[in-house]
Amino acid sequence: MSEEQADHRHGYDADKVKYLNRLKRIEGQARGITRMVEEDAYCIDILTQVSAVTRALQAVAIGLLDDHIKHCVIDAAQSGDEDAAAEKLKEATDAISRLVRS
Repeated sequence: MSEEQADHRHGYDADKVKYLNRLKRIEGQARGITRMVEEDAYCIDILTQVSAVTRALQAVAIGLLDDHIKHCVIDAAQSGDEDAAAEKLKEATDAISRLVRS
């Protein structure tokens, strides 16, 4: 790891283990949906599980966005670099736009 990489931390670093555990659970849920389809489960039961996975992924996305705003956007704004702050804020706005469309 380079010195620059060692100095750079992501907003989610403090919760990385939590996110990884959550994503592993979601991965397991997705595999479960595959099994349900393979086993010809009732369509409403499959849709219920798809909805649960979707909500879980949205919760991860909202948490990551919150971490980005609290860490990356605020750090850039406090640095006094208006261009960097505008860039980080645009990243957050674009991410919100993608989440709203999904």
